[in-house]
Amino acid sequence: MKKICILFRSAPHGTTKGREGLDLALLSASFEQEVSLLFVDEGILHLVKDQQPELIGAKDYIATFKALPLYDIDVVLVCKQSLADYGLTPGLLTIPVTAVNDDSIAAHIKSVDEVIVF
Repeated sequence: MKKICILFRSAPHGTTKGREGLDLALLSASFEQEVSLLFVDEGILHLVKDQQPELIGAKDYIATFKALPLYDIDVVLVCKQSLADYGLTPGLLTIPVTAVNDDSIAAHIKSVDEVIVF
């Protein structure tokens, strides 16, 4: 089984990167790949609760992150520093996450076969 890490580092709205990353994660998991998600920089904004993207004409794919357990995607990591930079805590996010430091991020990236950045 291949280990894939999907790295979200772009803001959620304005481009299709976030939706494409989520689609790839779900598709990969459905083909029995071991998928983990990592959110850094602006990427953590994908997980902020109570977003209303339809107000800016964007589609609401953010709610789909709640389906991750159905695809056995259990490893969802967020950068502690990125959370601090945006004044967020894990409690303000839509799904359960594990906040990690730079060393843990580096170790996780080394432990997977492939990292795909969105």
